[in-house]
Amino acid sequence: MSGSSIRPAQEKDLPAIVEIYNQAVRETTAIWNDVEVDLDNRLVWFNARLAAGFPVFVGVDDDDTAIGYASYGPFRPFDGYAKTVENSVYVAPVAHGKGLGKALVQTLTEHASGAGLHIMVAAIEAENTVSIRLHEKLGFVETGRMPQVGRKFGRLLDLVLLQRSL
Repeated sequence: MSGSSIRPAQEKDLPAIVEIYNQAVRETTAIWNDVEVDLDNRLVWFNARLAAGFPVFVGVDDDDTAIGYASYGPFRPFDGYAKTVENSVYVAPVAHGKGLGKALVQTLTEHASGAGLHIMVAAIEAENTVSIRLHEKLGFVETGRMPQVGRKFGRLLDLVLLQRSL
């Protein structure tokens, strides 16, 4: 991961997080939303994550500009899932293929383990083989496939569920 490092996100990172998120909305099936967000939306999201005790990390370049971000949150909103979380990891195109995604996932799993959590889930669109392979290399195993549960860009999408014991 040459030329970048991981640190806890700060409010000053939110404009870059907005850009990374919106690029994924516009151009990828990594996020199954059609509507881009604004700074107010990400501020609410950021504060809610922190208030709930969940981390938000950023990967930053040499200028301390966020070029990727990651978090985890509840897998499902029921008491029985309290020790299971779902991750979210997004990397700006400028940082693709440079190890930042790997570093962000490793940071999340280390944090979750330290927090006493038991399972981390990754829900990935089936054609996103780069993300699936990355998670598998980091100890996640495929536990399910859900055909045609999503829709974006006028087509049906399959969801792959992977999980890792912490």
